[in-house]
Amino acid sequence: MTETLTEMLIIFIKIVCALVWFLLLTLYLTWLERKESAVIQDRIGANRAQIFGIRIIGLFQPFADALKMIFKEDFVPSFSRKFLHTIAPFISFFFVAITIAAIPFGDILRIGKRTINLQILDFNVGLLFILAMLSLGIYGIIISGWASNNRYTLTGGLRGAAQVISYEVALGLSLIGLIMVYPSLRLSSIVLYQGELLFGFLPKWGIFLQPLGFVIFLFAALAETKRVPFDLPEGESEIIGFFTEYSGLKWGLFMMTDFMEIIIISTLLTTLFFGGWQVPWLASDGFHFPWGGEVLLPHLVVVLFQVAAFNIKVFFFCWLQILIRWTYPRFRYDQVMDLGWKLLVPLSLVNIIGTGIIMTI
Repeated sequence: MTETLTEMLIIFIKIVCALVWFLLLTLYLTWLERKESAVIQDRIGANRAQIFGIRIIGLFQPFADALKMIFKEDFVPSFSRKFLHTIAPFISFFFVAITIAAIPFGDILRIGKRTINLQILDFNVGLLFILAMLSLGIYGIIISGWASNNRYTLTGGLRGAAQVISYEVALGLSLIGLIMVYPSLRLSSIVLYQGELLFGFLPKWGIFLQPLGFVIFLFAALAETKRVPFDLPEGESEIIGFFTEYSGLKWGLFMMTDFMEIIIISTLLTTLFFGGWQVPWLASDGFHFPWGGEVLLPHLVVVLFQVAAFNIKVFFFCWLQILIRWTYPRFRYDQVMDLGWKLLVPLSLVNIIGTGIIMTI
């Protein structure tokens, strides 16, 4: 009984730590986007929020935004379908938030005789679980567009449904070659496979074994986040958008969901193509260099290196996605569909066939 309670406590602590990391990073991505766009456009950006007179380059701005959204009027149009209008943002938020459960933040942490996996739940089909949860998030978009009882929001919801369906085909197919190389759907196992070396010195990361799969996955994932240049469902420069009739906290949930999708895509890119928490030539007892020599490290230092490596990679891809969003113009709707069905899907099939031929040879 005591052992069961201990295991439940460990899982609870991992859930709290993962959610705190996830939500804090989501908040600060709003600050990063403002600052990054300001640098690109040669201006200062948000920097006036302060606490007790302390102002640090706008770092308190996310909390000011959160307070504003919490206390802002929650307006529900009289002509909307009120129940569905209310639950739609929570549906989108929930299905994205739950995906963090399958992400491996590190290898294992040993405390005394106890071994703790730095992952909330190590699913046998963790990759499939994440793709399924991200797919279910589309219901929040469709419901919000339809329940608002507005032709423009409905158009945004239909655009979102068509876009997600189109790019999820390419997204799934781009990972088939990766699964052929690393024969597992368990994310922790995929990361462990990438700890091996090619030619005695090159990490066996997915980017080196599946470069075409990485490019396809990146473009399809950018379309999944529904941000520029794939922001047709939201239509920031138009009156079309599936959450046009939302305000206050519910609008904030939709906005947070967008940034949470950026983080999930970044964790997937890191886990599947860039070794996850792997550090080149770092084993469980320290560094072992291919040219000879080694640096032995305590277990806790190794764990810190692994968790830091994972976070640095995730931060980089978050920065990259925001950079793309503020650099490229949006596509027309027909261009978005053509890119998905006429380019990414055929390239995904070519990648699968090519991977099979190379593995056979």
